[in-house]
Amino acid sequence: MSFASGRHFLQIPGPTNVPDQVLRAMSAPTIDHRGPQFAAMVPPLLEALKPVFGTAGDVVLYPSSGTGAWEAALVNTLSAGDRVLCFETGHFATLWQRMARDLGLEVDFVPGDWRHAVDPADVSARLTPQTKAVLVVHNETSTGVTSDIAAVRRAMGDHPALLMVDTVSSLGSIDYRHDEWGVDVTVSCSQKGLMLPPGLGLNAVSAKALAASARLPRSYWAWQPIIEANKRGAFPYTPPTNLLYGLREALRMLHCEGLPQVYARHARHAAATRAAVQGWGLELLCLDPEAYSNTLTAILMPEGHDADRLREVILDRFDMSLGAGLGKVAGKVFRIGHLGHFNDLSLAGTLSGVQMGLQIAGVPVKDGVSVALSVLAEA
Repeated sequence: MSFASGRHFLQIPGPTNVPDQVLRAMSAPTIDHRGPQFAAMVPPLLEALKPVFGTAGDVVLYPSSGTGAWEAALVNTLSAGDRVLCFETGHFATLWQRMARDLGLEVDFVPGDWRHAVDPADVSARLTPQTKAVLVVHNETSTGVTSDIAAVRRAMGDHPALLMVDTVSSLGSIDYRHDEWGVDVTVSCSQKGLMLPPGLGLNAVSAKALAASARLPRSYWAWQPIIEANKRGAFPYTPPTNLLYGLREALRMLHCEGLPQVYARHARHAAATRAAVQGWGLELLCLDPEAYSNTLTAILMPEGHDADRLREVILDRFDMSLGAGLGKVAGKVFRIGHLGHFNDLSLAGTLSGVQMGLQIAGVPVKDGVSVALSVLAEA
């Protein structure tokens, strides 16, 4: 087994790098989750989460992945046979609608080419009197495409359908406003912008969603028992205590930097990454400049070159992990994650490793790193 000095560069779009402060917080001794110390921790923790979602309402937390939070959003609000409207913006939008079908919902799935955001005009055109919910992925992790949720809500007009939004790769990294935009259920998880290991699924829930008439089976995922227990500083199940320690520290870091500054930092790093791609002479998967993601960049490989082979070269030579192409862009796309605990030097090192890997793999590229450094130097 070969030895690699220095730290591993984890530049996938999640799980992201966990800050040392968060790791130290998680290493604290586990306490009694039915004791007074734990009960005192829970309400302030949930309150600190609310500004990240942009909500004054309830936030529900599960020991789960984001996939669990998807399911919770559906089973707490809908009944078998209900019709939902979904949009094919990428791999994860496709998986969410598949889950909806598996749960017995009727899905109107609007096809897409994975290179464009949700078109608000499509939303208004596709709504029917039978539509009970609209499901949208805010930031599609597989493609680097960000949809305009406020525009989607406006396109829905006064239609009574619930609006459900996946923010798995945007929460805590891209400006998001659950209440202001009229979102009913926001879905997220811990291992991306919140800078934690995987293991926490999250729902932000509107009063309208809480009041929805839902007959899909649920027990573990039921919101109301969790919300009631949280008022006492408890959970109706054994909570992931040490992940909650880490979440408390991660939220402290986000609020210390300031959420507007966090969002501006991500936008700046994304702009520098796109400048590097342009400098290399490569093509972004996303074709809508107004929909470019601020948390990841998906890059198309030139004809005759394999993205997975490039990722192997970069991992072997530079101990850096890049995101793979998923679903129908597998082998055609590689993804650079630039979110969470990340700074200018981290980005400079990442882009340098990508450029060297492209050159070693025989991909004809120019110098994109210098272009990106110029962008970073301007700020």
